[in-house]
Order: sequence, then C-alpha cells, then structure tokens
Amino acid sequence: MDYVIIDVREPSEFMSGHVEGAINIPPDELMNGTEKLDGIAKDTPIIVYCISGSRSNVSKNILENMGYTNVTNGINKQWVEAKYQK
Repeated sequence: MDYVIIDVREPSEFMSGHVEGAINIPPDELMNGTEKLDGIAKDTPIIVYCISGSRSNVSKNILENMGYTNVTNGINKQWVEAKYQK
C-alpha cells in the first residue's frame, strides 16, 4: 500500500464497517496526540474519511498542522473504496 487510510469516525462507527486496512483515529485523538501515527513519515500520502467529509476535513487540517504534507479528504467509506481500493 502506497498510502495510509485513516477513518476518523468514532470507534463504534468504525466497528460497524470500515475500509479494509484503515486505522481508526477520531479527531479528538488526533488533537491529543496518538501513537498510531508513529512511524508514518510526514510526506506519506494519507487519506482521511468519515461519513460526510466534515470530520475528515477537520482531521486533514489537524494533520497538516502536525506537519503532514500529503493529506487528502476522502469524504466517506464508499468514495475511498471506489477510488483507492482495488
């Protein structure tokens, strides 16, 4: 995989179904710091998604403020699966 997919929905939403291989990191966890990002280079392509694109847009901004330079708002699970999953 050439990119990292982050599902920024709450854990209960994530458990109801998510993109294969996605990491679950809700926005509040991003803001408070998370070890889930350890080892991910700042220039790694990252796709974030939620349900409507709202939380993923906030999360995109948080990640960019943390120094990540290649973050895309994937909007939702269906869009990410259609565009990035084979």
